[in-house]
Amino acid sequence: MTPYGRLFAAPGALAFTLAAFAGRLPGAMLGVAHVLMVAMARDSYALAGAVSATGVAVTAVTGPPLGRLVDRYGQARVAVPSVAVFALGATAMVLCVHHDAPAWALFLCAAGSSGVPSLGSMTRARWAALHHDDAAARHTAASFEQVVDEVCFMAGPALAMVVCTALFPEAGLLMAAALLVTGTLLFAAQRRTEPPPHPRPATGERAVPLTRVPGLRALLLTFLATGAVFGSLEVATVATVRSLGGAGAGGAVLALQAAGSCAAGLVFGALPPRGAPSTRLVAGVAAMAVAVLPLLAAERLATLAPLLLLAGMATAPTMITGMSLVHRLVPAARLNEGMTTVYTGLLIGISAGAAAGGWTADHLGTVSPYTTPAVAAALALAAALAGWRGGRRRPGPTPSQAGDTKPDS
Repeated sequence: MTPYGRLFAAPGALAFTLAAFAGRLPGAMLGVAHVLMVAMARDSYALAGAVSATGVAVTAVTGPPLGRLVDRYGQARVAVPSVAVFALGATAMVLCVHHDAPAWALFLCAAGSSGVPSLGSMTRARWAALHHDDAAARHTAASFEQVVDEVCFMAGPALAMVVCTALFPEAGLLMAAALLVTGTLLFAAQRRTEPPPHPRPATGERAVPLTRVPGLRALLLTFLATGAVFGSLEVATVATVRSLGGAGAGGAVLALQAAGSCAAGLVFGALPPRGAPSTRLVAGVAAMAVAVLPLLAAERLATLAPLLLLAGMATAPTMITGMSLVHRLVPAARLNEGMTTVYTGLLIGISAGAAAGGWTADHLGTVSPYTTPAVAAALALAAALAGWRGGRRRPGPTPSQAGDTKPDS
């Protein structure tokens, strides 16, 4: 744990990390909170899913522009008014559900409360600014951030479900909103560690959208397919556990996957990085694709559980290396925008993968539910290989295309 001790020895590091965690946990609560609240109040999972999907869609659209605003004007100046808008939208949503407002009002509220800057991207930007001259510390920070993401995705939905069912339908959204507002305000108050804004980009730095930068485009496609792996894997696991007669063990089995990812992330961050990041990304995606394959033949819970643990261990190094590549592919003036863009691709992939995995489980009874994550993992590997081969053929984008991009990207 020595590398992590050195990481938090930086002044202000622990303070902004704790504040950000309070604001990041609600991000994993909101989907379940919206679905349970609407389903319990309106007795319609179709409406609940559509409202939740609206929020995800708006987040995907607004995420990169908000990241661009954060780069240009600073984290606090963008995050505080954005979270105020979110609070108004969440309050309106609760009132609409409580007073039985028309369905269209729920969609408007979901859209209005979804435009919040990514605290995960902003914390990663702070680590990059704190350790701009220490690649090993940045590697450890990226690993730690991935572990935090895993903890949030594991604890957030469970917390929302407990609160909604034990108290009242709106309680999950109210708790998530309170945590998000409090965490964001506390995070924004940590001005000492806030990276300086870049109000006037250098000539040519913004001439080309980030999605047209070849290296980042391949990385975005890799994250999109990797998100599909995550989303479909969760649905496939629930369906498989039920078919094996252990419906009550679904949460515990999924927790094993997250535990494997957390453990691998901590170990990966403590080890010095070796080789080019693009090569490490291809190796990580290949390991993930191989780790999913044995799940196709799992016929008992005793077999499924350790296989999911191994599959989880393959995901963290992939995500960590991918986020490290973002640092190399985009200039400092566009770092929040770049990380938010790839993270948005991951969220879109998770939603699409969950939908595809659910369709497979419902309509292809003779086919293993793990077929969908296996196909998605193969697509992720193809995208990673395409980016790696393209990077070997060219020295990298010119400064007019992407700013101060590293040559080995």
